This record gives sequence, C-alpha cells and structure tokens, in this order.
Amino acid sequence: MRLRLVPQETSFDFFGKAKLWLGLSALLLVIGIASFALQGLNFGIDFRGGTTIRTEASEPVDVGAYRDALAVHQLGDISITEVFDPAFDDDQHVSQIRIQAQEGGEAISGEMIEQLNQSLDAVAPGIKFAAVESVGPKVSGELIKTAVLAVALAIAAVLVYIWLRFEWQFALGAVAALVHDVVLTIGVFAALQIKFDLAIIAALLTIVGYSLNDTVVVFDRVRENLRRYKKKDLAEVLNLSINETLSRTVMTSVTTLLALISLYVLGGDVIRGFVFAMIWGVIVGTYSSVFVASTILLKLGVKRDWSKQANTTGNQFSNIDA
Repeated sequence: MRLRLVPQETSFDFFGKAKLWLGLSALLLVIGIASFALQGLNFGIDFRGGTTIRTEASEPVDVGAYRDALAVHQLGDISITEVFDPAFDDDQHVSQIRIQAQEGGEAISGEMIEQLNQSLDAVAPGIKFAAVESVGPKVSGELIKTAVLAVALAIAAVLVYIWLRFEWQFALGAVAALVHDVVLTIGVFAALQIKFDLAIIAALLTIVGYSLNDTVVVFDRVRENLRRYKKKDLAEVLNLSINETLSRTVMTSVTTLLALISLYVLGGDVIRGFVFAMIWGVIVGTYSSVFVASTILLKLGVKRDWSKQANTTGNQFSNIDA
C-alpha cells in the first residue's frame, strides 16, 4: 500500500475564494515591501564589507570556542566556517573568519588583529593567521548590483521561456508567481532582520527554479485539458488540472521540507539562513503555483482556439517529416 498525503482523486474548488487568496497575497506583499522600505535588509559581510582571516591550527577547529573567544572584542557580525580540503595534512585544520566592517574604516586595525590572534591562541595553541584580507564598500556595492541583476535576469529568462512554450497569458501568470515569491522572501528577511548574504541570493535563484517547476507542471496539465475538454469553462479546466497534479505537488513539497527542516535543525549557524530561505520559498512557491499563477491565468483568459492551432502546427510538422 502506497503512502498518499492527498487522495488520488480530489475535487477542491481553488477559485471559489480567489479574491481572498489574491487579497492575502497583496497584504503580505505590502507588509514585505513596507518592512524593506522602513527597516531595510540586515546585510551580511558579503554586502557590507569587512575583514576575512584565514587561520591554521594543529588542533581541530571548534567553531563555538572560536566564537566565544572573539565575542569579548565586540566586533559585531562574525562568521566562522571550517575549511576542508583533501590536500591538507592530518594536523592541518583551517578556518575562515569573517568580521564585518567597523565604523570609520573598512578593516580592523593591525593591533586588533594581534589581539584576536592572542584570544584564539588561548583555545587553539599555536594558531596562525595565514592570510588577512579586506572587502571594501566598493566591492560590496558591486556584489549587490550583481545579485539584483542575477535575480532579474533569471525572472526575465523565465518570462521568455514560458511565453515560447505556452502563451503570453501563461508567461505573465508564471512571472507574477515568481515575483510574488521573491518579494515575499525578501520581505520576511527584512521583517525578521535575518542576515542577508550571498547564500540567500543562491536561495532566491533556487526558489525561482523550484516555483517555476511547480507552475510548469500545472500549466502542462492545463494545456492538455484545454485540448481534451473544449467545452468546459476555463475555471473548470484549471480546477481539474490543479486537482490532478495536487498529489504530486504536495508529495514533492513535503519531502523537500523534510530534508530542509533536518538541515535547519542539525546544519548549524553557517547554513541556517540559506535553509530558512529555502523552507519559506518551498511553502510560498507551492502556494503561488496553485493560487497566484493559476488565478492570474484565469483573470487573463486563454483563447480556446489556441489548442486547435497547436494541433494544426504539430500535424504540419508531421507531414513535413513524412
């Protein structure tokens, strides 16, 4: 007996309260945009600039002990990660410490670096600072521009892809869902003031792909049913298509969430922000694929003779091949 989170055949009316769902999305978008405008994002070192220190020690890296030793200096946001490399010797343990830019300067002073070395030497005797580098405001500003450009180009590419594969109504619905997911994710990070760094940009791009995959699955079934049920209203076809793909959508989302929640609980502070963004993205991505993209498609409408044109085009190509 196979496990099913959703019955194989369902008949939910997803558009009976379409205004409620769109209103909820609009409210969340307003809250997210307001949080971003009033509080801004809590940018990490990648976007604010700071100092990166590469350490080497003969003892295993204890991230908690390192963090406690550095906390007394009150330098603000400090990120500590252990570096793994097969080329390292057995007694070569490397970590990377990133410290946010200090007030009045890009990097911490040489005297402070010496104090940090002494503090870490107390928990890891013989520790050495193999490299000390600074990331200035100019580099950080370029990273922000590049990150915004990456997300914008990804959404634009999706718009073109869906437009070519389906119709412009499908494309607008899919892109609206993607923008909805990205804006809500940024809004949550602004509202909760969770650290926003390059890992979150990677999460945003992953969310775009995940949400698009869900949307395309639904839209593919819509296209099939438009050809199969030519006399049914568009709302009926959309409802039928979503119900037919609902079991797959829920199973995919739940299994993904199980893995992400495990990473969030057991993965540590280094990846927690990334995993949180992914968890939130899976939830809103699933929601937007069902309620936002499909509802906008319903509002825009689709030409019912499109399916005939598609079949005619397909037959023409078949005749040419023959």
